Amino acid sequence: MMANKEIIIPHELIDLNNYVNAERANRFQGAKLKKKYTRLCALAVKSAIKQGLAVTEIDMPVDLHFTWYVPSKRKDKDNIAFAKKFVLDGMLQAGLIENDGWKQIGNFTDTFVVDKENPRVVVEIEGVSE
Repeated sequence: MMANKEIIIPHELIDLNNYVNAERANRFQGAKLKKKYTRLCALAVKSAIKQGLAVTEIDMPVDLHFTWYVPSKRKDKDNIAFAKKFVLDGMLQAGLIENDGWKQIGNFTDTFVVDKENPRVVVEIEGVSE
């Protein structure tokens, strides 16, 4: 088993309710938001790679622990955690993982913290030996 590595996404990501509302308003809006947030996550992944997160060191499948730092408790936790989709797609787009299927992704865990001053997402990656 390898040591934990982390990716920090220095932004609050869109929640499920806002994403669904955008899709209902305009059929192209959902695709535009998916592209925007996937790219935002991919940039954070690329930054982590530049800072030493080595793709070759990751044993598949990986377990991912998400810590969601949010500005308030106004949004439900399940709506916040929906953004995992963008994080995984960003990991794929950045070349950290080959795919986001069962062979590459093990389990997820979530922790939620209120941080009004610095909303962000921290993803801890733990390589798991098969």
